[in-house]
Amino acid sequence: MLTTGEITDVLYRLFIMAAKLGGPILLISMVVGIAISIIQAATQINEQTMTFVPKLIVIGILLVVTGSSMLKSLQEFTLYIFSMIAS
Repeated sequence: MLTTGEITDVLYRLFIMAAKLGGPILLISMVVGIAISIIQAATQINEQTMTFVPKLIVIGILLVVTGSSMLKSLQEFTLYIFSMIAS
């Protein structure tokens, strides 16, 4: 049976893992969105696909570049959780 301290530790690691995995994607998406919004405001072109497609491309490239390290982090966290359950 897990103690309250162990459960708190697991939840803390879970939130840190979520921030590590989701943070870069959200930040890059936000930066690209702001850049496209500035371009749209300057040119007065308000097309929705103009913001969606560049974000999709940049996020895809980011996942290709950092996907293996993200998967490794998830595997390590999963092994940690399973070892907690087993003991």
